[in-house]
Amino acid sequence: MTKKSLLNPLKLRTIRNLNTMVENKKSYTYNNCELDIYETHTAVQNISLKFDDFAFIGMIRGKKDLRIANKTEKFEYLPGESLIMLPGEEMIIDFPEADTTPSQCIALSIDSNFIKSTVDYLNGNFPKIDTASEWKFSDECFYLFNSPSLSSATNNILRIAVENNSAKDFMTDLALKELLIRIMQTQARKFFEMNYLHYKDVNRFAAIIAYIKNNIREKISVDALAKQAYMSKSNFFRAFKQEFGISPNHFILQERIVKAKSLLQNQLPVCEAAYQAGFSDANYFIKAFKEVEGITPKHFQRDVLLKKG
Repeated sequence: MTKKSLLNPLKLRTIRNLNTMVENKKSYTYNNCELDIYETHTAVQNISLKFDDFAFIGMIRGKKDLRIANKTEKFEYLPGESLIMLPGEEMIIDFPEADTTPSQCIALSIDSNFIKSTVDYLNGNFPKIDTASEWKFSDECFYLFNSPSLSSATNNILRIAVENNSAKDFMTDLALKELLIRIMQTQARKFFEMNYLHYKDVNRFAAIIAYIKNNIREKISVDALAKQAYMSKSNFFRAFKQEFGISPNHFILQERIVKAKSLLQNQLPVCEAAYQAGFSDANYFIKAFKEVEGITPKHFQRDVLLKKG
């Protein structure tokens, strides 16, 4: 699992300025969305929350334990993670650490007609190169680890919200469109990573992910991937980036890091883990690992041992 990209922290409100210590809400309303910033400053359990519209939820700080009624068991919800909530879905939330570490998250409720018109416009004017794919939201991939592009688009919404600008509604609509694209790209990547074995014989992106995973120890070029997809190199590169929001080379690097982490967890030496994950240079592996994970492979391995102990 690659490092999650965090949202920019927002200043917490002082206790005396809160209407309630539990899920205190500050709202910003625009033509096609409402941005709510929630803070909780006390430990509490079984708080229910629903949204009338499609909602994008982003965790900024602290920790929640939550479940989505009739959909999931309880799980930890942490900074760097986001949720897609459908209209009327209910979240049941615990705040186990809010007494000492207040939690803060955003909820962006987006008008369904705005979403539909954006998706229809993309499919009509910017169709995906792979005719088997189209712009769409996935009900299955509702729990996301933020990519840098998804965090950047979300931070842009937050920046516009706190600005004093007469064109705020217009700017918000533009930022919303980018956010919707980044959500769909993140969902598409997660969907194919979860289901590539099932779809590898009928979908070229699933087949490409299967090829990368099966050949992770080997040198993998974009030329080779393009041939596997029966596309020119330039068309393949654009199609891949449009589908997933990242380049093929970036995807391969992240897959190598995922493989290396698995090997390091089994106490393989750093150089051996690098080799088996497809890195020909151990020094480059250490540098790339630190850029993605924020720590060195040795530090990661030590942390794993400490948690097991």
